[in-house]
Amino acid sequence: MSRRKSPLVSALFKLTRAGMRQSARIGKAAARQGIESGSKMAEGAGRMMKAVATPTDAPVPVTGGRWIDGRWGLGPLAMRRYRLFIPTGGSARKPLPLLLLLHGCAQDTAAFAAVTRAAATAKARGFAVLMPEQAQEANPQRCWNWFGSETRVGIETQILMSIVDHVVADYPRVGGPLFALGLSAGGSMALTLALRHPDRFAAVGSHSGAAPHSARTPLQAGQAMRGRRSPDGDALARHLAGRRLPPLVLIHGDLDAVVSFENARASADLWLELLPDGVTARERITEVQRGTRRKLTRSDWKTGRKPCVRLLRVHGMGHAWSGGAARQAFSDPTGPDALRLAWQFFASTMEQAVPVPV
Repeated sequence: MSRRKSPLVSALFKLTRAGMRQSARIGKAAARQGIESGSKMAEGAGRMMKAVATPTDAPVPVTGGRWIDGRWGLGPLAMRRYRLFIPTGGSARKPLPLLLLLHGCAQDTAAFAAVTRAAATAKARGFAVLMPEQAQEANPQRCWNWFGSETRVGIETQILMSIVDHVVADYPRVGGPLFALGLSAGGSMALTLALRHPDRFAAVGSHSGAAPHSARTPLQAGQAMRGRRSPDGDALARHLAGRRLPPLVLIHGDLDAVVSFENARASADLWLELLPDGVTARERITEVQRGTRRKLTRSDWKTGRKPCVRLLRVHGMGHAWSGGAARQAFSDPTGPDALRLAWQFFASTMEQAVPVPV
């Protein structure tokens, strides 16, 4: 007599197999660009074994905050490592905001912490940062599984939300408003989390990410990344069932050859399409140039005085984190600081919004 497998275990096995088959095309394309960007760093063989384009030491201790390493998941087959940075300040009665920061393909949390300078910005602005790390068993190129079957994507989002719940339970002083931001596949996953759990997030953002819910297969994912597919707004509206999406910030280089800038437009259009009936947003466009850094075109949509969508087009930038650290893959030091730009938008939403439960 054969034993029946639990639905969760079966789904996790399918997730692992699907990740190995379906992610290769996207992950390899992104990894090639990252490896070219960091080719002078050498150690190509070891880099590919770890699926990290530019391996980096763990974040060092900093004055005014601390890094915490942990592991959590839905079970032995769905464990993920994470890094948590908590600056000084905050309490259980007045908790710090928490940013869920998701790396891109061919990155891990150490590399992404270096690229984004997460600790320095979090300490200066007074928020905590939670950085889960994708496992190679779930995706050989370390991409978050933003496309695929409902089961595959659903499990990925459940794992991430369970890590958030675990961290907030263990560290109550980071239980303030919850935000999500990611790069590339991490950006797509951040928006997917918002579409599935809109009541949990105060605001979300994507940097150089494909439009969420725009693909199920590798072929469709490639088309979406080239700007040839868009999300099904009607299906997502039925899923949301009247729930309002959190405010959205998008950052994208207009010369991105891996994920077309059209994805940023598609994500902005989706958020505007899913506004409640009778609610309209007005657009305002501003050109921003600071010093010698790359020029920005900022498009803001507001409903009344409340921020709804902000799209930041970084002129002349490819598939890279704007203003990131030098000598890192997927990092453009000549751009304006993406994490500071995103947090400016997130902070403006806190001024307008009621508290969102974590």
